[in-house]
Amino acid sequence: MPSKKSSTSSKPASPVGVAIERTNDVLTFTLNNAGSGNEVTGKMFDAMLAELRAEAAKPTARVLRLRARGNVFCTGRERAGRDVAAIRHESARLIEFKRALRTSTLISVAEVHGNAFGFGFGLAILSDFVLVAQSATLAFPEMRSGLPPSAIMAYLGEYTLPRWAFPLVLFGEAINPRRALEIGLISQICPPEHLADEADALVERILRLDSAAARRCKEFFLTAQQNSFDQNCRLAIDALTVGSLIVLARKT
Repeated sequence: MPSKKSSTSSKPASPVGVAIERTNDVLTFTLNNAGSGNEVTGKMFDAMLAELRAEAAKPTARVLRLRARGNVFCTGRERAGRDVAAIRHESARLIEFKRALRTSTLISVAEVHGNAFGFGFGLAILSDFVLVAQSATLAFPEMRSGLPPSAIMAYLGEYTLPRWAFPLVLFGEAINPRRALEIGLISQICPPEHLADEADALVERILRLDSAAARRCKEFFLTAQQNSFDQNCRLAIDALTVGSLIVLARKT
């Protein structure tokens, strides 16, 4: 379970099913819809997306923590749409949220203390660091309901090899954290009782980095994943020049 947070929070627990808090340089999203397996509802998407957009427009935090209350991390997302327009709106919002999370300059840390299925597993994978309790179960079960999980397939192949990714989405069978670590989908396995402490230590390690340099590092890392080697070499010249000038300016 997540550890206690600092009392210096800028925003109280939200009634929409996700607690959004800012403590110093850390923005925290805590899923709080335990009665429904922490499924992410439309209101929860809207609240989190609004925070990510605010960060993109005016960066203030440095780390994003993704956590949950209850026995599971996240077992999927709400599917309330019943007509073409509503379903398309839900799908577009889902993709926009994932895009905002992935492209954010915040360093994101997912603390998966319990089971993560479907959207929940995909949400964790998109994070920069994914810490998972060794007792958790992970899966993409959508095909068992006849729905190919297109949202996760849009990026799953960037995190693991196709020979490993395709069976996960095709058959929907659950895997344990050890297998997820072996194929590159998570960062670290923790005893459940140590998960929060490990995440705390990781956040502190990130916060010890120079904030501007950390943002530039993530920005270039994301850009490099999308480009060819030649493109990245050209961009690296500019990035190295700018970074070196900043370091020199601090020394004078």
